[in-house]
Amino acid sequence: MDLEKQPQQPVAPAETGPAPAPAPGPAFADPDGSLRASDADRDRIADILRDALAEGRIDPEEHSDRIDAVYRAKTVGELEPIVRDLPVGRTRPEPAPAPLYGPDDTEGPADNLIAVFSSTTRKGRWRVGRRTNAFSLFGNIEIDLTEAIFAQRLTTINATSIFGNVEVRVPENISLRGSGTGIFGNFEVVTLEGADPQAPLVVVNGFAIFGNVEAKPKRGKWITDLQNHVQGKLRKHLGH
Repeated sequence: MDLEKQPQQPVAPAETGPAPAPAPGPAFADPDGSLRASDADRDRIADILRDALAEGRIDPEEHSDRIDAVYRAKTVGELEPIVRDLPVGRTRPEPAPAPLYGPDDTEGPADNLIAVFSSTTRKGRWRVGRRTNAFSLFGNIEIDLTEAIFAQRLTTINATSIFGNVEVRVPENISLRGSGTGIFGNFEVVTLEGADPQAPLVVVNGFAIFGNVEAKPKRGKWITDLQNHVQGKLRKHLGH
């Protein structure tokens, strides 16, 4: 017996809706690591290294080597491998606490110190700018920060010495970093790690050709009562 053929019912198309939203990712994705590193990025990595040193995960020598690499890094891609083997380095960073300093003047001009067959000295009670350029040609420049007023946490000094001398002296209880080269000359920066996380940070960069660039602490000179010093600068900045 032939079976009666029933007409084939058309298959209803599947309902379509809006595509699901992609899973949230980092606010600033940088898949190839080419994003330029900011001061905040470097400070975040430095904080991770400081915690690792305190927990005994790295020794002081390795901490010093890694810190030097942090302040030589130009991109985020160069920063991340420095803490890749540390637990905190693989987690999303917590928002940084509000700084005790006022906002940095990123648009302000740099201070320029020049000594050509001469001598230039900056010392005593003076307000340190965010950036200072020091150029010595057959001359001598002395930058004494032991009594200076730090209105921002990060201070960068770019020093160039050609047949000359640039000397930087800082208080013992701040942080000091440096990166540079001596060509038939001397470039020496004594690394310091301030015990207080809000201590000023001075970074000395540059090079010496048949000359000398040197940055180190001045023994016996301290920023006394550092927290009150910083909070006082913030109150002054806010006009309270």
